[in-house]
Amino acid sequence: MKRIKLYQVDAFTDKVFGGNPAAVCVLDEWLSDELMQKIGNENNLAETAFVVKTGEDYEIRWFTPTVEVDLCGHATLAAAYVLFRYYNHPTNPLKLHSRRSGLLQVAHAGEELTLDFPTDVLETAATPEALITAFGKAPQETYKGKTDYLLVFQSEEEVAGFNPDINLVNSVPARGIIVSAPGKEVDFVSRFFCPQVGITEDPVTGSAHTTLTPYWSERLGKKKLTAKQLSARQGNLTCEYLGERVNITGKAVTYLTGEIEV
Repeated sequence: MKRIKLYQVDAFTDKVFGGNPAAVCVLDEWLSDELMQKIGNENNLAETAFVVKTGEDYEIRWFTPTVEVDLCGHATLAAAYVLFRYYNHPTNPLKLHSRRSGLLQVAHAGEELTLDFPTDVLETAATPEALITAFGKAPQETYKGKTDYLLVFQSEEEVAGFNPDINLVNSVPARGIIVSAPGKEVDFVSRFFCPQVGITEDPVTGSAHTTLTPYWSERLGKKKLTAKQLSARQGNLTCEYLGERVNITGKAVTYLTGEIEV
């Protein structure tokens, strides 16, 4: 029987019950993939992050309730928040190594945490007919990144009002579907649907902003942008386009600390 400290953190928000909840487990050594997947399923959050200390740095992996994923922004933000706040991590930025996404860094300044992530590479794509039917209209532009489609629409109201056919969304071969438009009070807004990884709609998706930031930076002609994800919980982000890297900044708050027995 193992006892593992578990933290649940709301990321990209300054208040509980907002942003995107993530579980964080700080381990002495890696558990089996099967056990980590079972913990992710039991937590039933968009992601559970597992971290293991290696020298002065940490390794990190992320599990949804159904699969391990290549990159997760909000759970990385949550993990860094836990390591800075509860483990007094001494170096700033914190370096996290991912087997699937390479070196990731998180810096903190006051209450703000900034992710340093690799920029996604976008290519113009044909819009899958299933997505046009699922969302009830064709986007103005469609792009394909490493794992996701980006559909660009005209207005914030359109993005906020979508109630897509999730079965059709799930039929498209992609980790997820990002829908986005210019914002009224921020530079751009978005939502993210990812049923193929076990989440119908992700509340706030840091990794999607590695795709959104280069697109909106070029379109708006500015490097630093404000963003809001229009899920029911909502989340606020500041993004900065740095060429091959993207900085994504937000806040986080603790919802619970506890211990699991496995």
